[in-house]
Amino acid sequence: MKGKKINQTEYSSRRNFIKKSIAASSIFIIPRNVLGGKGYIAPSDQLNLAAIGSGGKGNSDIINASVNGRERVVSLCDVDFSGTASKTVKKFPKAKLYADFRRMLDKEKDIDAVTISTPDHVHAPAAVYAMNRNIHVYVQKPITHNIREARLLTELAREKKVVTQMGNQGGSNPLLNMVQNWIDSKKIGKISKVQVWTNRPVWPQGIQMPKSNESLKPEALNWDLWLGPAKEKPFTPNMHPFNWRGWWEYGTGALGDVGCHLIDIPYRTLGLKYPKDAECSVGSVFTKMWTPEYIPEGCPPSSFITLNFDPTEKNPCPIEMTWSDGGIRPPHPRIIPANSDIGGPGSRNGVLMIGEKGIISTNINDSDPLTPKLFLNDGTTEFGPESENFESEYGHQRKWVDACKSGFNSKEHLELTSSFDYAGPMTETVLMGNLAIRSYMLRKVTTKGRSDFFGRKKLIWDGKNIKITNLEEANQFVGREYRKGWEI
Repeated sequence: MKGKKINQTEYSSRRNFIKKSIAASSIFIIPRNVLGGKGYIAPSDQLNLAAIGSGGKGNSDIINASVNGRERVVSLCDVDFSGTASKTVKKFPKAKLYADFRRMLDKEKDIDAVTISTPDHVHAPAAVYAMNRNIHVYVQKPITHNIREARLLTELAREKKVVTQMGNQGGSNPLLNMVQNWIDSKKIGKISKVQVWTNRPVWPQGIQMPKSNESLKPEALNWDLWLGPAKEKPFTPNMHPFNWRGWWEYGTGALGDVGCHLIDIPYRTLGLKYPKDAECSVGSVFTKMWTPEYIPEGCPPSSFITLNFDPTEKNPCPIEMTWSDGGIRPPHPRIIPANSDIGGPGSRNGVLMIGEKGIISTNINDSDPLTPKLFLNDGTTEFGPESENFESEYGHQRKWVDACKSGFNSKEHLELTSSFDYAGPMTETVLMGNLAIRSYMLRKVTTKGRSDFFGRKKLIWDGKNIKITNLEEANQFVGREYRKGWEI
């Protein structure tokens, strides 16, 4: 696609024009497969794709989006091409390379769609920059670093009429239909409680932030661009490429890592909306007697969060959802055999939906087997398969690409499982847990030198207006401060 940017209407019109012109022509037409070989795809039928964040998960995101070469990868962006991103460069040797996504999107006018697989704090700035240029976006989970950004992206996608998808690939797992059918057929009756847990964090967390040391910065890393909207500071080791997850300035902790995989299951199948309130407690680390470590800039080693939801069309009674991380999991339900796992293998991650007639147990819904299991109070059981044999990552990226080619509000677009119309509110719900955690660490020092943790209460949430109504200080965590030049 050379020349000016082609929108979806123009793109479809062009393809139809070509087809009609060929049909009307009396010129002898040589079949496409003869000209270009078996499986040949005309350039006019390809999307021009780019990746923002090309290493780690970005590698599989752009590879899957390319659909085995069906689509054209024209540009790759990363702040460090010496690491895992080098594999992506080898996969797409013709792609132009950039360190700054802003420069890439300004210069490469023919980009139709981008995958965004950066650290969490860069998701929204990159997505907004692309969407404002009418570029379709696939954004890794969570789609944003904070609640305000999630609302912004949801509304911007509608305004710009771009096709969007969050990278919680398990949302496209066909086995979720089994869970949905159990709920829709009222197998376990009214559901009053949902329990979600994970073994994350599996990275350093609940510790003091490493000290900055410019001498340790890898030569190939553009640290300033890695910081993006975060506060300017000298290079800090043990952040890039993965351990940033445990620091609020860059990451969103265990919830951000797998919350959009786990909470997605009850949120989707029960038709949940915004929570009414949030309450939490967190684990403490003691390095000296009677005095816990106080590290408000970092995520805690473990947390326990409670969210309450109103009844829905799928479930006619209020729902209490609990989340626990740091390896803490709920007690083994009586009706599930004692030697059986709850959730996934080893009970490391999982979801329990507890109803009046029984329990639904599932695993994390990313690339692991979902292992859906139904246990009824009368002893009846029904299990899904123990292994899966589906398309790579359930076709999550491929379906997004197909929807991009069909256009906004097309059948393919409306069938996406994590378009921002859904993923935005779900991400807001996930990030509510982090708002509660950060509020839990708010403190004032009294005149007697003691700490007053005034945010340790149930927080009442006004989802429509995205604000806490009973603790104003908590609202600072709805959004964030942006470094100059990175505001959105």
